[in-house]
Amino acid sequence: MPDPDRANDWRRISAFLDAQAAEAGSAQNTLLAYGRDLKDFSEWLGTRKLTLLAVSREAIEDYLGYCNAQGLSRSTRARRLSAIRQLTRFALEEGWRDDDPAGRIAGPGRAQRLPKTLDRAEVQALLDALPQIGRNGIERARNLALMELIYATGMRVSELVALPVTACRGNPAVLLIRGKGGVERMVPLNEPARHALSAWLRIRDDAPADTPLGKLVEGRGGRWLFPAPSREGHMTRQAMNSLLNQLAIAAGIDPARVSPHVIRHAFATHLLEGGADLRAIQMLLGHADLGTTEIYTHVLDARMRDLVLKHHPLATRRRKEDTEE
Repeated sequence: MPDPDRANDWRRISAFLDAQAAEAGSAQNTLLAYGRDLKDFSEWLGTRKLTLLAVSREAIEDYLGYCNAQGLSRSTRARRLSAIRQLTRFALEEGWRDDDPAGRIAGPGRAQRLPKTLDRAEVQALLDALPQIGRNGIERARNLALMELIYATGMRVSELVALPVTACRGNPAVLLIRGKGGVERMVPLNEPARHALSAWLRIRDDAPADTPLGKLVEGRGGRWLFPAPSREGHMTRQAMNSLLNQLAIAAGIDPARVSPHVIRHAFATHLLEGGADLRAIQMLLGHADLGTTEIYTHVLDARMRDLVLKHHPLATRRRKEDTEE
């Protein structure tokens, strides 16, 4: 006879997955991964006579310890915790529970895997190298728009190359970006990005119909900000990678250190260094779970350490004593 507690848990997991598909627009692969992870969690709860409605923070931490003992990788354990976090948050929102037991559980080793990034001077060097790349003024204007937009917004490369031109009309102060699973988010543009975007739009829109760019705009590339002779009609990710490779060489930076994802990390890191809130970074990057954004906590740790060392009264007194000696 089926365990009624497991059946109830599976119904709640199914309701959560349906909500993720309908409201959050999660991709099919993401939903399948969530389903597998939560099924494993529910079955583990069953061995301890627990249910999703009764599980405690301690039990979730015990489950993560069990996953570790099974030899699962950090990334797998982090993904499972992410799925559990979102489920318990959903249970709270739906009124199934009056608390969120997974909300404050630290991810397994996320902070130890620091993202590759570039410092501000290196990003500026890439921007300074732009005039050297491109066969003509049209390509140079496009390249400038690409670089300013990706660094100003932290977009994924797939989001950047497939930007609809309609989203960029009217000198926008913010861009509406459609991310993973069709989830939309608003990202503000700084002045350099707005100027570069406006300049590129003028060139794109005014291209004569008998020119290569004009033919792209008149054809299936017409709906995209960056039209190209590809199957989709827009610039490819490979072309963006190639542009960054050329820029890195021109800027004297190892090309292996530069990629669209590294620029995305630089965007987040530099904002946090400037005082931005981690949840704001989560929204700008389009992360469904704050746990994904926690890879940047090393920046916050360094900033808080500097804050204490510079402003704590005992630290200030100690510096004065060292100077007098």
